[in-house]
Amino acid sequence: MNIRPLPEAELREVFLRASGPGGQNVNKVETGVLLIHIPTGISVRVTDERSQAQNRALARKRLAEKLARREDEARARRVHEMELQRRRNRKRSRASKERMLQDKHRRSRLKGCRRGRGDD
Repeated sequence: MNIRPLPEAELREVFLRASGPGGQNVNKVETGVLLIHIPTGISVRVTDERSQAQNRALARKRLAEKLARREDEARARRVHEMELQRRRNRKRSRASKERMLQDKHRRSRLKGCRRGRGDD
């Protein structure tokens, strides 16, 4: 996975109060971070640490990982589609045609043996 740094111009950062345990610090200080990637609309909310700076760093890291994962999945999808198209367009080789015909003849003989004689 190729994680690249995110340009500040593409990010919107909102600070919020964290929920859960933490007492007065949680109720009073906005340590939570909501980081939004503007071009894609992908967002990450981090309230893991007591420090806003640590939460900001974590949010940037998680957002970069999300975007990299999304990019990798899109690349894999494109490669898969190209591979499917390549296989669809491929002409069968002579050997594969021969194998198919042999299998058809074998199946035909097998079914022919099952048929009863019609001279009753």
